[in-house]
Amino acid sequence: MARTRDYDACPGALQVHQAADGALARIRLPGGMITAAQLTTLARLSTEFGSGTLELTARGNVQLRAVTDVDAVAGAVAEAGLLPSETHERVRNIVASPLSGRVGGQADVRPWVGELDAAICAEPRLAGLGGRFWFGFDDGRGDVSGLRADVGVHVFDNGPRLLVAGCDTGVPAEIPATLIDVAVRFLEIRGKAWRVTELEDLRALLPSAKLGAEFPPVTKPPVGWLAQDDGRVTLGAGIPLGVLPARVAEFLAAIEAPMVITPWRSMLVCDLGADTADVALRVLAPLGLVFDEHSPWLNVSACTGSPGCAKSAADVRADAAASLDVDCHGHRHFVGCERACGSPPEGEVLVATETGYRVLRS
Repeated sequence: MARTRDYDACPGALQVHQAADGALARIRLPGGMITAAQLTTLARLSTEFGSGTLELTARGNVQLRAVTDVDAVAGAVAEAGLLPSETHERVRNIVASPLSGRVGGQADVRPWVGELDAAICAEPRLAGLGGRFWFGFDDGRGDVSGLRADVGVHVFDNGPRLLVAGCDTGVPAEIPATLIDVAVRFLEIRGKAWRVTELEDLRALLPSAKLGAEFPPVTKPPVGWLAQDDGRVTLGAGIPLGVLPARVAEFLAAIEAPMVITPWRSMLVCDLGADTADVALRVLAPLGLVFDEHSPWLNVSACTGSPGCAKSAADVRADAAASLDVDCHGHRHFVGCERACGSPPEGEVLVATETGYRVLRS
């Protein structure tokens, strides 16, 4: 659903959103990458100043709800190294193939994430980019490209090429220069559009390019015991409805390993020895994390819903959880209003009404 308001209401760590349950802060994590120390900080902040949970977003970011001291949270987030630019903090939306550099793929895109992040923060004009605009790096496996970033890169056999709204342009990508140029061009022509797909004429963004077919979307995260190319192990953990209790986050951080939050609201705990991975799996599974690729939790998602969102007509998370016993062969996303926040690119979207749910998209 296009939103054509004149101002950018997307929350960040400094500009928060006043939700029904209090202030909501969104912390950007380019590439979804987070250290154990940083996760510990976010868990502590949620416990001391918030709801006691961390919300994982479809851009691999983290939200803190019901924040009672916005300044204290912002200060601690900055001290943890998660706020490198006050002017650009809401536009650092970069999603990358979560397993890149560890399991398969045509290239390791992790260095590109850091290069692009630095380039975004160094370009003054991009401070005006909307907080919902995002960049994508797909290492060739086809996981991120199908999520249809505004501007992205897909690694083909003959090198990286530029994608716009998930479509191959055929244009070779120089990283980060090509991505920055396209984002600046978008700002010049956007009018009231905040996303590339909201432009009246997409050809105005790249007049000489011919857009190819879209990549098919991926709706499930990698979960379970994932053998890395170097012999170590990544544990993929599904987070039911993307809500991670702060206490469970502390257990994850205690492993003291690199972690990645994926755009499917799951987490990867990386670079583990087999013995460490085995112990971690035995500890984490009873805490409610999902390591079974056939779990019904991986087929359902939801927006915040009531009571956190004043616009919602129902407690959609509770209803989504109650739907697990319903036979469903695809993904189902429950939303509380017509805005359909967090909807994945494919699957059924059910919107709450006064009498139940109706299909908004199938």
